[in-house]
Amino acid sequence: MTNQPELPLPAPPAASDEALVPARMVNEWVYCPRLAVLEWSHGEWAGNADTATGRRVHRATDTGRAPALPAPDALDEDQSLKTRRLLLSSERLGLTAEIDIIEAANGAVVPVDVKAGKRSHVAEGAYLPERVQVCAQGLLLREVGYRCDEAALWFAESRERVRVPLTEDLITATLRATSDLRLTVAARRLPPPLENSPKCPRCSLLPICLPDEVNWFRHGTLPRTPPPPASPALPLYVQTPGARISKRGLALVVKVEDEEDRAVALDEIAELVLAGPVALTTPAVHELLRRNTPIAWMSSGFWFLGSTGGQGPKSAAIRTAQYEAAGEDRRRLAFARDLVTAKIRNQRTMLRRNWRGPEDERAPLLDRFARVADRAARADNLPALLGCEGEVAALYFRALPQLFTEKIAALPEFQFANRNRRPPTDPVNACLSLAYAVLTRTFSAALAIVGLDPWKGLYHVERPGRPALALDLMEPFRPLLADSAVLMALNNGELGPADFVFAAGGCNLKPGARRALISAFERRLDQQTTHPVFGYQISMRRLIHVQARLLARFLLGEIPAYPHYTPR
Repeated sequence: MTNQPELPLPAPPAASDEALVPARMVNEWVYCPRLAVLEWSHGEWAGNADTATGRRVHRATDTGRAPALPAPDALDEDQSLKTRRLLLSSERLGLTAEIDIIEAANGAVVPVDVKAGKRSHVAEGAYLPERVQVCAQGLLLREVGYRCDEAALWFAESRERVRVPLTEDLITATLRATSDLRLTVAARRLPPPLENSPKCPRCSLLPICLPDEVNWFRHGTLPRTPPPPASPALPLYVQTPGARISKRGLALVVKVEDEEDRAVALDEIAELVLAGPVALTTPAVHELLRRNTPIAWMSSGFWFLGSTGGQGPKSAAIRTAQYEAAGEDRRRLAFARDLVTAKIRNQRTMLRRNWRGPEDERAPLLDRFARVADRAARADNLPALLGCEGEVAALYFRALPQLFTEKIAALPEFQFANRNRRPPTDPVNACLSLAYAVLTRTFSAALAIVGLDPWKGLYHVERPGRPALALDLMEPFRPLLADSAVLMALNNGELGPADFVFAAGGCNLKPGARRALISAFERRLDQQTTHPVFGYQISMRRLIHVQARLLARFLLGEIPAYPHYTPR
């Protein structure tokens, strides 16, 4: 039985409404099946230095005019020519390709695929993925009637040409790879990541695929290296009423009346945050959309209104899995139980690390937090879970003044009794409301980039204008990021009594104070932490994106549980 022959079951010809497999994706499938499905079926894409070099090399083949390729029956035996950019497709093969260069001579054609790197010194002249890709192009030329006995690869860096004969073995491998990719996508199956592969560190999709993290759940092996660091780009906040933002070259220019124009390079902008009546020109919007840079629209009081751009992969696969999970009460309860437990533990950690009050009050309070966390982990319904969360919230905010320095605690303006909002009535609550609003925007952008719907939650109830999933995911981060930033700004003296304005029974920060608090929040995001599950060092800013990716992997069923961030 161990030698039982395998019965091949190739995919049928493509239906008229079925997407055809690009030859480049056949290359990716042979190289890494998971990469091919993520890029082609899930619409995931991320660039790096290698992909940028590849685009530049391919653009170089577009210079100058090229003759048209004659029809197969009009190609003479003595005719010789070279042309470019021929798009072919075949429903029978299920393939499509845009061929870089086509050479015609002696009545036959040769597709030439341009590669950015150096030729590989292997017996076949090139690795199988590259040969399969150019073989697919040759098969498409045969399909429309041309004689094609061989193909070629041109390696731009070493300036070497490699001949690729279209042998029966290569054709069989190409058709098998095409069929396997089509059947995998039709089954809505995502192949597992490669294990301990040297291919992963240079892959542009490494921070999306998370191979080591997924394999940790599958086999318990720790990641070799952390995901690539986040881009050095940072959010750009514009809150001055009447400001106007336009595009100039490769920069955004912020114009404010009676102030000098400020230019910020587009490569340095991770997200554009507009608060209040700020104008943004159409060319600037178009460029940000092309770059997939999110634009967050907020009220003057920093209520999150919505976002433009940064919508993530051009596929509904992840959102479909999210909606399916949201429709299952059992999965929602399990997720909510872990979520509330993680939040309570992080609130306890916040108090333990920053306590400045009487020591005899600290231990009993921390013990009570631990008991409620254990009770939340065993809750068998949502009302019981909400009760645990509410009980701890009352204890936590009542204890918050014990984290202030003596100087801040002595000021009457910063007396804090409980959490209130809509509107906040005192400076501390005003700071917390702003920090939570900025944190909501940060998580909404991260979830959208991953391909999740920020508005469809698993724990929070959906309401108009309320990004429920962003509120879900940020719950354990509230004390560690938002509350921590507020404490940093207050205890360091970055905010004082003169930085607040009182009106109509509410309290709000002045523009300069908002800038100071947002600056403290952004500094907090740049601080390094140790991931409690994977053990590597990572910035809090990058951690948010890793957690959003892990949530997607959980919803897709790749990992058994979502690992909440709960530092010691």
